[in-house]
Amino acid sequence: MSDTLEQATLGGGCFWCVEAIYQDVIGVHKVVSGYTGGERENPTYQQICSGATGHAEVVQIDFDPTVISFEEILYIFWRAHDPTTLNRQGNDAGTQYRSAVFYHDEKQKEVAERSMAETDASDLWADPIVTEIVPLTKFYDGEEYHQNYFKDNPQQPYCMMVINPKMQKFRKSFQDKLKG
Repeated sequence: MSDTLEQATLGGGCFWCVEAIYQDVIGVHKVVSGYTGGERENPTYQQICSGATGHAEVVQIDFDPTVISFEEILYIFWRAHDPTTLNRQGNDAGTQYRSAVFYHDEKQKEVAERSMAETDASDLWADPIVTEIVPLTKFYDGEEYHQNYFKDNPQQPYCMMVINPKMQKFRKSFQDKLKG
């Protein structure tokens, strides 16, 4: 990562969905699906799915803050998933699917807390936001087959029935922030 890029680490349910959205955003250079927030060292996907590791499925986003700010990354985050459901996104249920912002420094923490409070006070969601805002400890890359999942598997049923509709809605809402 160059000196000009920053990182954001976000959990918004299935990492395939969140990865697909941020890969389309101008100013985002790289998105890696992985795990964080738990105790187990070097967790595997199978271990994460058990719910016993404490880790969440997350994406780690390398972005250019001169093109897109952390605030804008969060603006998309609050709209790309339902931050009002505890440990669940759609049919995906368990602590591994929790909504979370894993901040990298105190500035990100402050921005995330302010952004969440502003979003919670808006009319965007009828229910209160339950997103965790916690420090990033250690990020573990997900297995290779999880990387670029939507782009590499567009015909897979989950991609067609869950990710594609989410992407279509996102693209319609965020035309000005998307890559060409």
